Amino acid sequence: MSINRREFVGASLALGCGALGVGAASAQTPNWPLKPLRLVVPYPPGGSSDIIARAISQPLSDALKQTVIVDNKAGANGNLGADFVAKSAPDGYTMLLCDTGALAISPSVYTKLSFDPSRDLRGVTMLAYSPHLLVVHPSVPANNLKELVELSKRSNINFAVTAMGSAPHLAGVAVERASGAKWQYIPYKGGSQAITDTIAGQTQVLMNGMLATLPHVQSGKLKILGVSKGTRMPLIGNVPTLSEQGISNFESGTWQGLLVANGTPAAIVNRLNAELIRIIRSPDIRAKLAGQGAEVVTMTSAQQDDFFNREKNRWAKVVADAGIKLE
Repeated sequence: MSINRREFVGASLALGCGALGVGAASAQTPNWPLKPLRLVVPYPPGGSSDIIARAISQPLSDALKQTVIVDNKAGANGNLGADFVAKSAPDGYTMLLCDTGALAISPSVYTKLSFDPSRDLRGVTMLAYSPHLLVVHPSVPANNLKELVELSKRSNINFAVTAMGSAPHLAGVAVERASGAKWQYIPYKGGSQAITDTIAGQTQVLMNGMLATLPHVQSGKLKILGVSKGTRMPLIGNVPTLSEQGISNFESGTWQGLLVANGTPAAIVNRLNAELIRIIRSPDIRAKLAGQGAEVVTMTSAQQDDFFNREKNRWAKVVADAGIKLE
């Protein structure tokens, strides 16, 4: 489950020679955009992708001089909204903001996928990364992974998953298999619903992106047991990693990226790439995301496509080993 995160954090350094600047891209797209743009988030409101979409939508609207509408099209583990964008006109007016790692899992998990992410979508840029947090309802009598594993062997533990076949689901499977834990997976249609039910005590355990989950830890509504990162997060430096708790080299998380339909003109892709990188790197947005445990990570379009293909190959093995298949 290890992710070579540093490689991609450093990828943004190549932007100077890999992408056009805002001025150059604008010069090649003098008549774009001429109408409002749609930013599709394929999950319900409140999750990591939705948080980032709403953080960048107004600055992007200001930059492009057109309204940017955030449109939550949830369903099928993000595939409903992704399919909508994949089949949209390749003109840059319809964009997809999602967990790119989760999207890379879909071809391996679903036996019938109505689109091919590698063929039908094109990366624009990665935006942010945040590790998964392992959290429980405050009433759960466990304060670390070892205690949770022991509890799961003598009590019924319901593990909330943002969707079957999602990255948090597979992270939970990996933790279960590596630690010897035993729990039942309860599927939801997105991270916000999974969090809500865990806060309510209807489910006891959750793994989800830090960006959407940390505020509920800070408010005391959820109790954190571990973080799925190679090293401790400065923001929660007292929380041990799952690697420290016996699952060696374990790292997982959410990679929020923006994509458009394949065939979108390169000049439009480069314009969006340049504007989005400027926006996500702005001090106020970077500070806001850092305060919730997310790192700004940017890439050229080609680098994001390469990342996606590597993730697809890596997750295919995990899915095969776990025997997960969905219609």
